[in-house]
Amino acid sequence: MIDYFISLAALNLILFSLVANAQEEAEKVTTSSPNFTDDIKPILRTHCLKCHGDDKQEAGLNLQSYGSLLRGGSSGKVVEAGRSSQSLLFQAITDPDDDARMPPNSPAIAKPKIEQIRKWIDSGLLETANSKSMVKTRNLTFKPSVRTDGEFDGPPAMPTNLPAIDAPNLTRPFPVLAMDASPTAPLIAVADQDQIRFLHTKTKQEIGRVAFPEGIPQVIRFSRDGVVLMVAGGRPVESGRVVLFDVDSGKRLAEVGDENDAVLAADLSPNQRLVALGGSGRVVKVYSTTEGTLLYKLIKHTDWVTAIAFSPDGKKLATADRAGGLHLWDSESGGILLNLEEHKAAVRALDWRDDSRLLASAGEDGRIVWWDTNDGFPAVNKPNAHPPQRPQGTYGTIPNGVLAARFDAIGRLVTSGRDRMVRVWDVNGGKLEKFKLESGVPLSVVLPNSGNDPVSGDSAGNIIFWKK
Repeated sequence: MIDYFISLAALNLILFSLVANAQEEAEKVTTSSPNFTDDIKPILRTHCLKCHGDDKQEAGLNLQSYGSLLRGGSSGKVVEAGRSSQSLLFQAITDPDDDARMPPNSPAIAKPKIEQIRKWIDSGLLETANSKSMVKTRNLTFKPSVRTDGEFDGPPAMPTNLPAIDAPNLTRPFPVLAMDASPTAPLIAVADQDQIRFLHTKTKQEIGRVAFPEGIPQVIRFSRDGVVLMVAGGRPVESGRVVLFDVDSGKRLAEVGDENDAVLAADLSPNQRLVALGGSGRVVKVYSTTEGTLLYKLIKHTDWVTAIAFSPDGKKLATADRAGGLHLWDSESGGILLNLEEHKAAVRALDWRDDSRLLASAGEDGRIVWWDTNDGFPAVNKPNAHPPQRPQGTYGTIPNGVLAARFDAIGRLVTSGRDRMVRVWDVNGGKLEKFKLESGVPLSVVLPNSGNDPVSGDSAGNIIFWKK
């Protein structure tokens, strides 16, 4: 009997050792930046060199050495420093199609090893532990513009004595699809059915409304001096338009566009002379606000246009679509400047930092990117910015989308997502604060200039003034 227990204990020890070693091998991922010699080549030797080594080079690709890997194969480079999502090597080993994924006729490479390769590419393709990253160092420091000091001519625009309008009879509150904060006044504008509500950010009270009989407001933007409010929207499969309002009086200043479907994306140029709009037609149209005439069209998107944003200096125009397409244009001529490839699903929000250098994009793929628009490189890339919590007993993919993103005047970014979270990020993309809704989904969010805390609007029609 004693021999039996000794044998059983020995067997358990052996099994424990085997399991521990297997787990250690599967989960071995360095906390520092991986390098080719110590971390990546062992993975390639196990999974890739049979077909892509010194003896055999399928597709002209040799992964045996650091130099030959960087040279790539017959299809060109296979790794892009700092861009794992755009690197052919990473795409090949993570392809969801079993028949297309590398290595062929083999199980997928273990996730910890894939994560190691991703980190190696994103951290700059280090050859050894002492190598220098191939990703260019970027200075993301930010100097706020004068508008953070309120240095505009005259007092800030605030609604005064707006004419009363009849509120529609709704069986339930209207989801807050859009909102914006005045850059110069303690004021936010909030979308409602056939109207816009103005709220004072200090008293949190409604101070007036303007009618939007065109239908559902999909986009709201204040001009950079806070004097004009742009509202875009319409009625699905019926009509769409952009309207400019005087914030003080609520008077209509201009009406732009005559779409056959609701306008889903729009923006007003900093000099208030241009309006860009788009929607299900897949075309971005740029109009003159003074003449109401169409100046030019941007025809490159392959799906519904979902987000549009002029740069604060007025020189560039960013547009995005439901398929993840994101393009940068010259706002004066309409010429294409850059194609920004990173998102794999609908881009829900675009916003520029006040210095016109960084553009933030957020999408249904759960990704937030801070783009350096000088060269189109993702200076900060958050692939899982709003990770959802899996409810007990649920299986499959959980919605992970980022629904809204807005910069404030000092370079912070506020976002909201399907995880019911509102998050505030610093100028380098680091996490500052987070706030959670108990129910509903935060569809829109802003950082008012009169305080440090965000304001969000949710799917149940609630406006929430958050406090740390």
